[in-house]
Parts: sequence; structure tokens; C-alpha cells
Amino acid sequence: MKHMLLAAVVCAALLPAQEFQLGSPVSDFTLQDVQGNPVQFSKLKGDVTVITFIATQCPVSNAYNERMKALYNDYSPKGVKFVFINSNRSEPGSEVAAHARQNGFPFAVYKDENNRVADMFGATVTPEVFVLDSAGVIRYHGSIDDSQEVRRVQVQRARNALDAILAGRPVEVAQTKAFGCTIKRVRKES
Repeated sequence: MKHMLLAAVVCAALLPAQEFQLGSPVSDFTLQDVQGNPVQFSKLKGDVTVITFIATQCPVSNAYNERMKALYNDYSPKGVKFVFINSNRSEPGSEVAAHARQNGFPFAVYKDENNRVADMFGATVTPEVFVLDSAGVIRYHGSIDDSQEVRRVQVQRARNALDAILAGRPVEVAQTKAFGCTIKRVRKES
């Protein structure tokens, strides 16, 4: 038991510190477009912003492609800005661009080299959503809805959060468990 506790403490010490928490503001950070050009988050955000970590190879993330497009198409006209991020070390920009084209994404997908932004948010899986209010404060963190299978969805979690924020109400369920494939991180030097 003592060795397991020591191992847990050592592992926790090796993980990067999560900078952004539910209820805290998000400061500016840098992503890359799929050509490798730097893009500041401050140029992408809006009064309400949805940050979604996605993947090209994850079957769970891919099961959400149509739902992510619908979310974007339904809420963009309401002024919501969307920032889709791929943090997987194993999925280069060229693959991300091809995946976006093949799936007819009406939105850009940005690369998070060395998963720095995923580390800042504490994002662990794809898809995983963070919804920010007009002050840039994280008001919702979790899954898009409650089932990978469309026919089994009962709760539209991200939509509920967006509707509440747009109406000026508190988000009733501010945090849910995101589910999907783990983000394939770069190895950190110890």
C-alpha cells in the first residue's frame, strides 16, 4: 500500500499543472493552424466560446463528427465561437486538414503542438468540451451529450450549457464526465 501511494504521488508530480479550472478565466494561448502558423486564442474567441478537443483516429470522436457540425451550425448564428483543437502527437496537421475536408467540417481545426493547451485545460479525452462565457470564464466542462450512440442520447449537455449562458442563466450541470479516447501526449522530460 505504501509503494502504491508513493507511485501515485510520483506520477502526479510528473503530470503538467492544469492552469484553467471550471469557474476560472482562460488567458490567451497559442495554437497552430494546420499549416503550422501560430494563431492566438484571443483572435478566435467570442462572447461565448466553445473549445472542443477532437481527434482524427478516435472512433468516439468520429462518432461525434455530425453532432459537432450540428452544434456549430445551430449556435454560430447566435454568435457562439468554436475552437476545435487536435492535441494528439500522432496526428500531424496534414492529417487533421484531410480529416476535416473528408468530414465536411464547416469549422477550422487547430493543432496543439506538444499538447500544451490540453495540459492547460486538463483535457484528457476526445471529444471533450469547455464552454466559456463573455468574461472568458469556464462555465461548463465535460461531454457533448450523454451517449456515443445517437439513438441513446437523453441529455444534450453542451447544448444545455450554451442555452443557459446565452440566456444569462447559470449552467445547471456545470461539469460532467467526458468520455472518449485518451489524448496521445508527448513524453515530458523529467
